[in-house]
Amino acid sequence: MGTEERRRRQFAEREQLFLDTAHELIHEHGLLSLQMARIAEKCEYAVGTLYQHFASKEDLLLALTTAQTSEHVDLFQRVARWDAPARDRMFAIGVADMIFVRRHPDHFRVSQYALCEVVWRASSPERREDFLAACDPIADIVVDIVNDAVAAGDLKIDGLTPSEITTGLWVLVNGTHNLVHAEGVLDDFEVRDPYRLMCRHMQVMLNGYQWRPLVDPGDDKALDRLIKRIKNEVFHDVCKGN
Repeated sequence: MGTEERRRRQFAEREQLFLDTAHELIHEHGLLSLQMARIAEKCEYAVGTLYQHFASKEDLLLALTTAQTSEHVDLFQRVARWDAPARDRMFAIGVADMIFVRRHPDHFRVSQYALCEVVWRASSPERREDFLAACDPIADIVVDIVNDAVAAGDLKIDGLTPSEITTGLWVLVNGTHNLVHAEGVLDDFEVRDPYRLMCRHMQVMLNGYQWRPLVDPGDDKALDRLIKRIKNEVFHDVCKGN
């Protein structure tokens, strides 16, 4: 191994240490308590070394969000490979997102903060580009599902683009995550099972697009069967005990 290659590897390993430590501190003490000096101290490096990797705290938070995107992509890729009608696969995307957030609640809290306007604008263009590139496969997968539905004659998009079709579902799912993590908000509105409600709303929205085969969103047994089928056939190894 050459000197330059060794330096690159050491740099990557040190950066991963910083990210792992930041994640640990957020989990233990909360997001707003995170300090760059504390991360460097816990890693036994000078603060200046930390800033060689991340130009700002905002950059670090966006990098932390980007780092876990690979597992998110993996869950979506499982759906893409699933041998099922396009409508079921699109519904399974919502289930995949639900599983990911339940497995990594801290990731969603960090990403929610990192992607707000103030932090996003304060982060470097390079870190923003890294995040967008990491998310590209997710966008490609959901657009491909829409295209499959159109090609099969199950969906007419009536002048909308595939991306515009998926945006409504993205807003629904992401909005549910926001409400779930705003402690006490849904309790005040007597929402007992927000993710089940999200699944029901997804079916309503897909019906609204006239995405065939149409289903009865009020059929709780059918909804339960579909969710169970998706977990068993697509996510059996990550849904043990759930």
